[in-house]
Amino acid sequence: MIGNLLIGLREGLEAALVVSILVAYLVKTDRRHRLPLIWLGVAAAVLVSLAFGAVLTFGPKGLTFEAQEVIGGTLSIVAVGLVTWMIFWMAGASRTLASTLRHQVDVADERPWTLPLIAALAVGREGLETALFVWAATKTAVRDGGSATEPLVGALIGLGIAILLGYLLYAGAVRINLGRFFGITGAFLILVAAGVLAYGVHDLQEAGVLPGLHNLAFDVSAQVPPGSLPGILLKGIFNFSPAATVLEVVVWIAYVAVVGTLFVRRVLRPHPAPAVAPAPTEPADGSCVAA
Repeated sequence: MIGNLLIGLREGLEAALVVSILVAYLVKTDRRHRLPLIWLGVAAAVLVSLAFGAVLTFGPKGLTFEAQEVIGGTLSIVAVGLVTWMIFWMAGASRTLASTLRHQVDVADERPWTLPLIAALAVGREGLETALFVWAATKTAVRDGGSATEPLVGALIGLGIAILLGYLLYAGAVRINLGRFFGITGAFLILVAAGVLAYGVHDLQEAGVLPGLHNLAFDVSAQVPPGSLPGILLKGIFNFSPAATVLEVVVWIAYVAVVGTLFVRRVLRPHPAPAVAPAPTEPADGSCVAA
């Protein structure tokens, strides 16, 4: 549940941050009449995300076991790719997000239809990524005899916290160092995504697309039973499997090594000093107040 809560929190905060900046800027520049366009875009994105989640949940039913495993494994890998892109994108964009959005609002003032488009794209991208990742986690939980609702509940809690933080950012009640926040959550999500990637590979092995299904790298089911507290925690947070194939382990290690190294370099890379002094709402230390 914790891994999915983190997905909901991070994805939801990205969307909430964009919306709060858009709303705050429109209010401050006395363009409140444009606010319904923002909420129109948000509503459209939420509906599309829900529809996508429904298709993922009910679409594969009735297919053969092999076909379901191919679809599940492929979409799990796609979800990992999207989350990986999101991790790197937000690590670099958090410092300039507010100024970029304010510029887009000013440019769009003569074309009102672009405002709901900006909001819809921001919220819709996060919504689709969340739906895909949570669906992959739910499929894994069900296959391992767990609860189908636990990943969804975790994601909803994370989204609820993100919405609250978005409102507090808009109200100016909190300051969040976005660079630090997305750095910490990004590092944790790399481990979560590695577990989902390994399970996607396992699905493809069960479908016969990839070899080595019965070539186990380890089996610690006796030492870490799936129903035990350690097993539940490791499974819920990192998608840890007590019996993993060699290919799953190789993929997990390779992903963490490559993506983790690139992420650390990205986070630690010095940022060039801005040509002009940053706006009061976008401090140079990476913190942000959406106002």
